[in-house]
Amino acid sequence: MINSKAIYYMLISALCFTGINSVVRFVDHLPVFEIVFFRAIGTVVCCLFIIQRNKIPILGNNKKLLVTRGVVGLISLALFYKALQLMPMGSAVSLRYLSPFFAAGFAIYFLKEKMLNLQWLFYLFAFVGVLLLKGFDSRISLTALVIILTSAVFSGLVYVVIRKIGDSEHPIVIVNYFLSISTIVAGVISIFNWVQPIGLEWLFLFAMGIFGFVAQYFMTRALQIEEANLITPFKYSEVIFTLLIGWSLFGEGQSAIALLAMLLIIASLLLNVWVKQKSRLKA
Repeated sequence: MINSKAIYYMLISALCFTGINSVVRFVDHLPVFEIVFFRAIGTVVCCLFIIQRNKIPILGNNKKLLVTRGVVGLISLALFYKALQLMPMGSAVSLRYLSPFFAAGFAIYFLKEKMLNLQWLFYLFAFVGVLLLKGFDSRISLTALVIILTSAVFSGLVYVVIRKIGDSEHPIVIVNYFLSISTIVAGVISIFNWVQPIGLEWLFLFAMGIFGFVAQYFMTRALQIEEANLITPFKYSEVIFTLLIGWSLFGEGQSAIALLAMLLIIASLLLNVWVKQKSRLKA
């Protein structure tokens, strides 16, 4: 029996990530790096509060790897937000979830990890899902597809860098490096291309940082009290939540084939996780 509290935590996390996606879509007239700045600075404040309260060494031990994680994460995040401005939310979120497959490919090269034959098959299924989604949804331009897939590639690199860091760093320190770098870089870039938010936009933008921190916290708590292979599938409820928000608030309907393509991508990912977990249990 799966721990019901872990499910509850993971669903809260998915809802918060959906909230962030919705804000990005709502303020899609603002420059991407300005949105990244607001997303990052709120979470940085929360991280610094926890670091100070728990007396955690703020600079960490593996500074080069921590900076690398921050830079790679910033690139992935900025590209993802740009994709959200160019294509339907549900499609963007589904395609970005290809990142674990790219992570597996990078892990083969950088970490000398092995990939099972079945995993390659699921990779192929996911690729077919991408082709279906692009081919049957005229709202996804080639430019938007390249942007979201590049975001997924860099997100995959993030996983590999974090694996390389291992447990030598406190999770809050890793998150803080990522979002501090994002705050500084996005803030400097935004100075030269600032567009003034209006009215409720200020509230939504500042709320992004809180949503981000809560999402990370509850996802971490869920993974702490339940096995990853059992609770991870609930993370993909974000796709469902995003589809519902995209349809109800932004009028982003999806064709049957597009929904089938998204299902194929997510199913391929879940099957990949399941096969990998089974192989570890047998080892």
